[in-house]
Amino acid sequence: MSEVKLTAETRSEFGKGAARRIRRDNKVPGVLYGHGSDPLHLTLPGHELLLALRTPNVLISLDIDGKSNELAIPKSVQRDPLKGFLEHVDLLLVKRGEKVTVEIPVQAEGELAPGGNLLEHVLNALPVEAEATHIPEAVTVSVEGLEAGASVHAKDITLPSGVTLAVDEDAVVLQVLAAQAEEAAEGEETEGAEEVAEA
Repeated sequence: MSEVKLTAETRSEFGKGAARRIRRDNKVPGVLYGHGSDPLHLTLPGHELLLALRTPNVLISLDIDGKSNELAIPKSVQRDPLKGFLEHVDLLLVKRGEKVTVEIPVQAEGELAPGGNLLEHVLNALPVEAEATHIPEAVTVSVEGLEAGASVHAKDITLPSGVTLAVDEDAVVLQVLAAQAEEAAEGEETEGAEEVAEA
């Protein structure tokens, strides 16, 4: 798991006007909280933070005002819905060796059985508990040869050492759907539309 070092500054200005000024300087307002400490309001470097957040559950080493070093993971990221730039980030304070609950992306590999079947991601991310400094970036699941009706449950996924499920082990993560079922449903919708047109 990668660890990214960022330099942060504490901030004392709050509200939309202050946040806009921070973003104009290519920085991002954020809050660091956890371990029963008071929330710490920070200003973070925009470009470096954006690059760091490309890695899911990235571990961030924060140099705050040159006085203290803290470890954190992103908990909530707000982006502008149109332009995609970062508006605000919530960071959770963590300690080395501490267990945290996070969601890790699920990646499927392999080819489904022939027949035009479709793979549905019921869970795009798998909730797990892992040591803060050893959070896996993703889990990979083989779907090689799976046929329509087959599903992959949380308990079927091999997790790295020290990582445990934080979801019901029988939860469906992936399932294979038959392609013709979707075509039939589209046909029914068309028939319904024709009946309405005749009426």
